[in-house]
Amino acid sequence: MKRSLALIVTLASGLVLSAAAQTPAAAPAGPAKIAVIAFQVAVAQTNEGQRNFADLQKKYDPRRQQLKAKSDEVDNLTKQLQAQGEKLTPAEQQSRATAIDTKKKQLDRDAEDAQNDFQQEMQEVYNSLASKVYDVMQSYAEGQGFTLVLDVSQQQSPVLYASTATNITKQIIDAYNTKSGVPAPPAQPAGLEAPKPAPRPARPSAAH
Repeated sequence: MKRSLALIVTLASGLVLSAAAQTPAAAPAGPAKIAVIAFQVAVAQTNEGQRNFADLQKKYDPRRQQLKAKSDEVDNLTKQLQAQGEKLTPAEQQSRATAIDTKKKQLDRDAEDAQNDFQQEMQEVYNSLASKVYDVMQSYAEGQGFTLVLDVSQQQSPVLYASTATNITKQIIDAYNTKSGVPAPPAQPAGLEAPKPAPRPARPSAAH
C-alpha cells in the first residue's frame, strides 16, 4: 500500500524542438547551432514547478493518511485472526476472513482511485507549466541563435553525446524563474526530493 500514491517520475514529453524557424525556408544559412535540454527537469525544477507540485502533494496528504489508516486496520485484523484462529469456530474464522477480504478489496479500489486522481492532476499541472517553460525556451533559443533544441530527457533520445556547453537546462530554469517572479521554495529536509511531474505530458505546440 505504500506504493499506492508513489510519484511516477518517468516522463515522455516527446520534444524534438526547432527553436529558430517554423519552416525550412526560414532557416538561416550556415552551419546549424544545436542545443540540448532536459526539458522535464527544467519544468520540475523551476520555482513555480516545485511550488505547484508541493502544493499538490499537500492536497493529497489527507487522502494518503486515510489510506494508511485503512491499510493498518486490515493488517491488524489479519494479525488478530492469525493469533486467535485456533480459538475460533470455523464459522467465526470464515466470517472474519470474509470481512478482511472485503476491506482489502475496498482499500485496493480506494488506492487505485486516489492514484489515478493524483496522476491526472499532476499531469494537468505539468502540462500547464510545460507550455509556459516552452515559450521561454523558444525565445531564449531564438535569441541565442540556436537552430535546433533536442530533449535529452527522452528515454529513446537520439543524442549520444553533447558537451556541457550545449546544455541549456539551467539557463532556461533561471530565465523562467526571472520571468515568473515566483520565489525559490523553502529548502527541503534532508533525504526529501522535489516532487516530479506526471508521466506522458502533452507535447507543447511549436507554433506561437
